[in-house]
Amino acid sequence: MAAVLDSTPSPFMSVRQVAEYLQLNEKKVYALVREGSIPATKITGKWMFPRELVDRWMLASAHGGLLSDRLILTGSDDPLLQRLVLRFAQESGAHALVSYTPTGTRLGLDLLHAGRADACALHWGPDSESHLRHPALLRQYAGHGRWILVHLFRRRQGVLLADAKLASAGLEKVLSSGLRWAMRQPGAGAQRYFLEVLGRHGLDVETLDTTVTTYSERDAAAAVAMGEADAAPGVAAAAREHGLAFLPLGWESFDLAMPRNIWFRRLLQQLFRRLQGAEGTRLAESLRGYDLARCGELVWGEE
Repeated sequence: MAAVLDSTPSPFMSVRQVAEYLQLNEKKVYALVREGSIPATKITGKWMFPRELVDRWMLASAHGGLLSDRLILTGSDDPLLQRLVLRFAQESGAHALVSYTPTGTRLGLDLLHAGRADACALHWGPDSESHLRHPALLRQYAGHGRWILVHLFRRRQGVLLADAKLASAGLEKVLSSGLRWAMRQPGAGAQRYFLEVLGRHGLDVETLDTTVTTYSERDAAAAVAMGEADAAPGVAAAAREHGLAFLPLGWESFDLAMPRNIWFRRLLQQLFRRLQGAEGTRLAESLRGYDLARCGELVWGEE
């Protein structure tokens, strides 16, 4: 009996195969790899191309193509951005998919690099150093040359507290009071900010009583509000939403990284108009701890 041949295409393609698939010559494929434009991985010295990610890349490259009615945001969590996206998604109905899945800065950038998100929100340390730190984060990824960084807003970073008296007593008192802490996951910008604050006080996270790990601003605030912890790193808006006290530690820059072509997508431009307009201003004032003065400013993008 004759053997039945498996006609299922391989999930990975070689340089020759992807050149045939895209109807390009192999030199052009190598050029795309050098630019970091096409999804690829090197295995035992050979470039291989995940078929699914190549398909996604082709669709995303079509400015007026199938993905023009989709906007998937990921990365760092923020109450103001979350509220705006929820309203936008409801008004868009079934005509467009607008979603925001907070994952933390590092995982968000990994998802952006893998082509599974359209843009990544990020913050990594104090506002005064964001012009250096944020581009440095992006440069760690192949293909960063086709990314840009757009400023969303500044926001107040600090400590969420169940006890309002501690908030007025200052950071030294908070750190020495034996509180139970809700900490963020590794790779979260809030965690990075707080670890640097601890370092300036000669402490590290191991000196604190960490009772729970949380995975977003609202997750951290909920842990304190529900009595699972007494304190957590977080932003002023999260404290406001959950009726918690807030000890400010400083300002940080909250930016959005994306491929250049995404910046021209209609849905993203509509989201920025909402943020820059009366709706964004009203929400920011209600939540507190925001500065929208430079919203929409291009802050980095290598040629």
